[in-house]
Amino acid sequence: MKAPRDLTQGPIGSTLFLFALPILAGNVLQSLNGSVNAVWVGRFLGEQALTATANANNIMFFLIGAIFGVGMAATILVGQAMGARDPAQAKRVIGTSATFFLGVSIAVALIGMPLARHVLVWMHTPRDALPLAEDYLRIVFLATPLLYMFAFLSAILRGAGDTRTPFAFLLLVVLLDIVFNPLLIFGIGPFPELGIAGSATATLIANAVSLAAMILWLRHRRHPLWISRHEKAVYVPDRAILRALIVKGVPMGVQMILISLSMIMMISMVNGYGVDTTSAYGAALQLWTYVQMPAMAIGAACSSMAAQNVGARQWGRVNATARTGIAFNFLLTGVLILPIVLFDHATLSLFLPEASGALANARHLNHIAVWSFLFFGVTFVVSGVVRATGAVLPPLLILAGALWGIRVPFALLLQPYLGADAIWWSFPVSSICSMLMALAYYKWGGWRQARMLAPAGDRMATPSEVPAQPPSPVADPAPRIEASGGRTGTSA
Repeated sequence: MKAPRDLTQGPIGSTLFLFALPILAGNVLQSLNGSVNAVWVGRFLGEQALTATANANNIMFFLIGAIFGVGMAATILVGQAMGARDPAQAKRVIGTSATFFLGVSIAVALIGMPLARHVLVWMHTPRDALPLAEDYLRIVFLATPLLYMFAFLSAILRGAGDTRTPFAFLLLVVLLDIVFNPLLIFGIGPFPELGIAGSATATLIANAVSLAAMILWLRHRRHPLWISRHEKAVYVPDRAILRALIVKGVPMGVQMILISLSMIMMISMVNGYGVDTTSAYGAALQLWTYVQMPAMAIGAACSSMAAQNVGARQWGRVNATARTGIAFNFLLTGVLILPIVLFDHATLSLFLPEASGALANARHLNHIAVWSFLFFGVTFVVSGVVRATGAVLPPLLILAGALWGIRVPFALLLQPYLGADAIWWSFPVSSICSMLMALAYYKWGGWRQARMLAPAGDRMATPSEVPAQPPSPVADPAPRIEASGGRTGTSA
């Protein structure tokens, strides 16, 4: 059987595109899943239910963002190890990361369930939607360990060059979620009628089944990253790896937390304009999720590809990866934005009743804000590349400045003059600023000298010290296969 894709060889454009394609398809599947769920909730349970899910889903994004950094750090470390032809080091990273993820996810679930209502009240969730949002969010917290572990396994497989296995099992998640949603919402056949809680329960069941199936499949196929019983010692946390996961992962996780907190802040401001505006914003968010998927997929692919080439010390390919990723972002994101703007009435009406006053609001705000994801995608791609070396603080500072130094203050300070339009215009303004800052750091910053976890006594060479050519092939004693499947992601 073939090994997971080697990202240190072959043409940059086609290699990156083929590697990113399953990630993009997986992200589209996730978006489609969320949209189908929103159709069931918004069209059949009403605007209050859609408002409830919009608020609760922001919390779910926060939960995923909170561990995004550690997952990215594990992805980069695995990618560097595989690029350096060191599968034993990759397994040490996986073992330590798995122990960390499991412990944190259980703690989040135990703490979050009793605090669900307090968090929603703090977000100023409309009173009519609060009970529905609480029912939904409690089950989301219960599902957190499943969501975390599925995301973790998908991330490490991507780091090793395998995007098809996560895609195959994400497809299973989506199919199960789509099937169980109406069954549990309406109580069809032997299933109980759970209303909005049924939608969240369907997500829990789908992730539980798919996670178990992925683990069994990796074991059955003897995947090169599968940790066998005689290797179980790698689950004991390695201090150096754990330190790298935390020191490098926390700043990357803080980036996602800043994004999710800013989205929570934005929807808190939107909530002040009533259910019509909030449901309009919730409907637009469904479309925006699709728009940002190409940039997220390309950014994730660029990070994995850059990490393997950093491990192989091929800096020319790292730079080419960044240029190609930016070009793909403009092409694919632009192709999605245009029809969404032209046919926004038809698409937005999928999530809102035809006679709803929220529909006009949704079309208005969509025309203003949807273009921002074209520019934010550049930031996402560039940040993915520079993080592959271990440069994690500058992207954090850039994002913090764009969101909390520009977006949130812009929306807050200009609302007395522009009303809700200040919120919508804050998206393109902050996105353009973040793109310019990210490109400036890429050109003039010192990200190439950063390190994730260098082997003892071995200093990774800088671009000026290493010729841009493939390393000598090293025999890999571990058998490798190429999975016949291929991540769950988060939105920006």
